[in-house]
Parts: sequence; C-alpha cells; structure tokens
Amino acid sequence: MGQELNCRLHYHRRTLAGKAFLETDYVLFRGPERLKVPFKDLTGVKAADGILKLEFAGGPAAFELGPAAAKWAAKILHPPSRLDKLGVKPGLAVRLVGKLEAAFLEELRERKTVPARGQASLLFFAAETKADLAKIPKLAAGLQPDGALWVVYPKGVTAIREIDVIGAGRAAGLKDTKVAGFSATHTALKFVIPLTAR
Repeated sequence: MGQELNCRLHYHRRTLAGKAFLETDYVLFRGPERLKVPFKDLTGVKAADGILKLEFAGGPAAFELGPAAAKWAAKILHPPSRLDKLGVKPGLAVRLVGKLEAAFLEELRERKTVPARGQASLLFFAAETKADLAKIPKLAAGLQPDGALWVVYPKGVTAIREIDVIGAGRAAGLKDTKVAGFSATHTALKFVIPLTAR
C-alpha cells in the first residue's frame, strides 16, 4: 500500500513522535524507536477520534493519525487481494508467459479476464534466471500503449535480483513503476511504456 504519515505513537506508557507506514502486510513506526506490527499478529483493530489502536501480543499501540485512522483500519481489516494489487480487472486482455502458480491462474479465471489475442492490457512474465530477462524487449512489443508488464521472479536468490529485472526493463525502454508481493516466494515488478513513447 505504501502510505506514510507523521504521527504520535502511544506505546508502553510512552508517547513517541515519528512516522507511521502502512504497508501491504504490516504497520511500521519509525521514530526514537522502531515498531513493526505484522497484520497476522493482530488480535484487534479499532479507529476512533483520529486514533488507530492495534492490539497484539506486545501491545497495544495507539497511532494518532487524524482523519486517516479510519481509512487505515479499513485497509488493515480488508487488505487488497493479490489481483487488486496487480491491477487486474474483469474483462482485461491478459497474457501469461512462463510458469505461474496454479492458484494465480485460478484467480484470473474467477476475475473473468480474457486471454489476449492481440496486444495485452496486462502481461505476466515468470522469470527464474537473469538469462530469462532477454525476452523483455519482445514481450514489451506485445503490450497495449497503456498496458503493463509484470515480471514475476523469485525472492532472495542470486540467479535473478531486483537490480537485474529493473536493468532489463529499462534497457527495453520501459519504466519501472511498482513492486508488489506476488507470493511467499516471488515478487512482481511492474513496467509500463513511458508516456513519451506511446
């Protein structure tokens, strides 16, 4: 989600000034001390009078967020699905290249996307090694002008790193715009055609 706000945190009978970050699966506070609260550890989430209260084993923690408190609570309680994070909408023309997990294919079917016959609105490319990235220029040519290429690659391996993916996309004339957690083992990096090249 990547939202951030200056705030005050009430935690263990102390009040700390700093910055709160709402990420895909955790809330992070950075200030005189650092606090990271994964969503999976939460036992309660409440928002009232501009304060977001999180209950967890080491808590509670109360964040003074003002009007954003209710919005953050809603996002924590109802996080976006994987397809929402990837911008997949019903009826979009989608192309898949490489081996993607069966659960993802089923999610696409349920979302009622359609296989791209010509240029794709969204193209998901599973890259397992740096050598696979040589396919990006050809894949980019199969995108609609306002389409997006998501490169899905393994986390934490030396065979392919984020810097390799970004470099290959930029070398193909694309602009990297977003990173999303794809699964417990894979990351997805989004590329689009720059406006000046459409």
